[in-house]
Amino acid sequence: MQPTTLPHPQDADYEDLLSLWADLESGLAMVLGNPLIIPDFERKLRQYDRWMQDLLRQDTDTALYLLFQLATNASVGYSALHALISAVICHLTATELKLPQEERDSLVFAAMTMNIAMTRLQDELAAQLDKPSPQQQASIQAHAFSGRLMLLDMGVEDMLWVNVVAAHHDLVTPVETELAQWTPVDRLAHILRTVDRYAAMISPRKTRAGRTATESIRSIMTRPEGTPATRDPVGFALVRATGLCPPGTYVRMDNGDTAVVLRRSATPNHPLVATVLNRVGEAFSPPRLHRTATSSPLIQAALTQDAIKIRINHQSLLRQGIQADKN
Repeated sequence: MQPTTLPHPQDADYEDLLSLWADLESGLAMVLGNPLIIPDFERKLRQYDRWMQDLLRQDTDTALYLLFQLATNASVGYSALHALISAVICHLTATELKLPQEERDSLVFAAMTMNIAMTRLQDELAAQLDKPSPQQQASIQAHAFSGRLMLLDMGVEDMLWVNVVAAHHDLVTPVETELAQWTPVDRLAHILRTVDRYAAMISPRKTRAGRTATESIRSIMTRPEGTPATRDPVGFALVRATGLCPPGTYVRMDNGDTAVVLRRSATPNHPLVATVLNRVGEAFSPPRLHRTATSSPLIQAALTQDAIKIRINHQSLLRQGIQADKN
């Protein structure tokens, strides 16, 4: 059940906030793992959406920090976490694109349920070392259309939601260049497809480490044939919404220091960071807050989670970041 009150991030411990997101993830996992026995499935999804929005409304930067830490550290229960991260990024991107409320709702529900026909399989694939078997590959190929049928069987009446799930892997490029001129299904399916790829690339698997945030952004902003997607507003909206290096990710500064991103700024590539290691790998105690929007050093490159070998006091950093944002 959704908690009746949510603590303000400045008053809550890091573990408490992490627990709230983990509770939301576990609730979503229960629904996605057993959709056919969940009474009033659509109402339950709407409840989780409200819970997600409440947490984001409290402090979006803290929420992103926690989610990116979860995304880059967890591989167990991959499917539900991927659905939650995708739903959060879709919500933020929809806000950036100023989508109508009904389109935003359909997009977020589609993000939560896009893999509903292969939830258990997706968890297996994230943990297995071998390539998908022919039977697994067949399920992967069929999951979008199978998901549509499942949602209809469970009584979902929002046909935009249902059809976006069915189309989220279709490589359809409408003739119109303006996103507003696309059909709603094509528009939302394209947004979801972009977010799906981004969220998948930042998350680790047994067979590979997650990519850095900037590598993932670069990939989604390049068309399949390798040419830059300069006219595609979705990738740019995603960057404006989450930052080029989102909160919770690690970066190397141009003076050699290593830092963790704490909070976004008005400029996507100039966040508030905390430097945690110097250029020779020695830990700063305490970490040093630095506004890259106002002075050097600047961010040189994004790093993967496994590049950081020290234990970080995330609770302390989040508190400092929130306080610095108020000053």
